[in-house]
Amino acid sequence: MNNYKETHKSSVTKVILGATGKEGGTRQCSLEIGGDRAMPFYTFDEKNINPPLIAFEITVKKPSEWADELEKIWGDVWHDPVLWAKKCTEKYGVKAICINLISAKPDEGAVSFAECSNAAKAVAQNTAVPIIVKGTGIAHIDNELLPLVSEALKGERVLIGPVLQENYKTIMNSAIKNGHLLIAESPIDINIAKQLNIMLADNEFPEDRIVMDPTTGALGYGLEYSYSIMERARIAALGGDKSLAAPFINFVGIESWRSGEGRKVGFLWEAVTALSFLQAGSNIVVMRHPQAAEKVHLTVSKMIAGDNEK
Repeated sequence: MNNYKETHKSSVTKVILGATGKEGGTRQCSLEIGGDRAMPFYTFDEKNINPPLIAFEITVKKPSEWADELEKIWGDVWHDPVLWAKKCTEKYGVKAICINLISAKPDEGAVSFAECSNAAKAVAQNTAVPIIVKGTGIAHIDNELLPLVSEALKGERVLIGPVLQENYKTIMNSAIKNGHLLIAESPIDINIAKQLNIMLADNEFPEDRIVMDPTTGALGYGLEYSYSIMERARIAALGGDKSLAAPFINFVGIESWRSGEGRKVGFLWEAVTALSFLQAGSNIVVMRHPQAAEKVHLTVSKMIAGDNEK
């Protein structure tokens, strides 16, 4: 049976994460996301598909609320972000690292901005994969913290954020100065997502350096609503709406493991959550459990290849 193929005239914007030596950075390779001309997995021509990117999440200090199941995997390295990042890349072969700066929050240890910045720089110096940086989500902290990290990682074409509708200029200007990409965050609202992208464009921030975070929930915790918002945005983009054409990023690990069911069921909850968002149009999923990531990778590979085997 032939696989069904669907294409549209418009496409999701292509975004390149990470800069190699020739591009002014030190990454071993750059990764392209986006470029989709159809809803996910409706075309199986591998030559025309940038597969979704799976990144692993690490923190600056030992995380306070990660599940025991995750401690069994990362507990030997999560006291040191460099060792943690190297385990992600060397043992599990992950293609991108997400440094979560939650440790800078007052209730998570209040790690100094300088220490966070130094940790991010050390990770970059000791690994070769592209990097994502996630701030605390607290505006007054991120306005000081993210520009420092942005400067420390200058030239590496890092995906950094979040920037919000009411709080974007300081971080945006830092990203422009240091050659980075931005995570544009909106509260599960397609109109706010669109407006934020327009505001960034009006300030001459390049469209091919924006990735949208719709702040989704986990399976059973608002996933259905999140899914519908992402799907609507992707259909609009394929229909020609350039203000919604940026790729998506979903922080799946954060949402999955703080849910009660996620802690009971374990990595399968994270895997199903990730696969759900990938079918809604996600281009990057940030995960925590290697087995969950492996399940997602194998499933996506089969779907792209048109392999109907279970």
